[in-house]
Amino acid sequence: MIEGDIAYEDTTGAKGVLLGGGVEWMQAGNGVWHDVAPANGPSIRGFQLCVALPASQENAPTQSPYLKPSQIPQEGPARALLGQYGTARSSIPAPAGMNYLVVNLRDGERWTYEPPTGHTVAWLAVRAVQLEAETLVDTGELAVFEESNQAIDIVARGDTSLVLGSAVKHPHDLVLGYYSVHTSEAALEQGETEIKRIGARLQQEGRLQ
Repeated sequence: MIEGDIAYEDTTGAKGVLLGGGVEWMQAGNGVWHDVAPANGPSIRGFQLCVALPASQENAPTQSPYLKPSQIPQEGPARALLGQYGTARSSIPAPAGMNYLVVNLRDGERWTYEPPTGHTVAWLAVRAVQLEAETLVDTGELAVFEESNQAIDIVARGDTSLVLGSAVKHPHDLVLGYYSVHTSEAALEQGETEIKRIGARLQQEGRLQ
């Protein structure tokens, strides 16, 4: 979450308020229903990242940890939402081989990201102002880098905020469904069957139209 707080409720039993600057990790696994709404105002802003899970986890039990802003570790200008940057290691149990960072830079500040070994996939999205990363990337734009393990040099053009992700490339062809993404048709069918089962239960309880 970038701005605003959200009230959330999951079919995992989790319920509460996620503060602006906090992070949610919804590992849907075999299937989950999730509801959010602004908690303290008419609008909210944030980034949502969808991650394809490894085959060993895609139909595993659901997890949904929520972290306060104070629980997100930081090194230099980067806060580690997932994975690790320097000594800042996220407590979220995300799959190995991926980093997801929030980076805040002052006007003219230069920052270099050195991807971990094997992280050949990388991208960034700019939340505020503009930066230079091989080319200019403006507010609201997404830049996807060619596959490599090379360092990414960034120069802020004004006080800048961005999110950056890097990862080991997913080894499977992905199978897309209405609700989720899986590594096989069988895994997708299993997950969507569970989602329908949960939805039917919520309807019987009068909690879902």
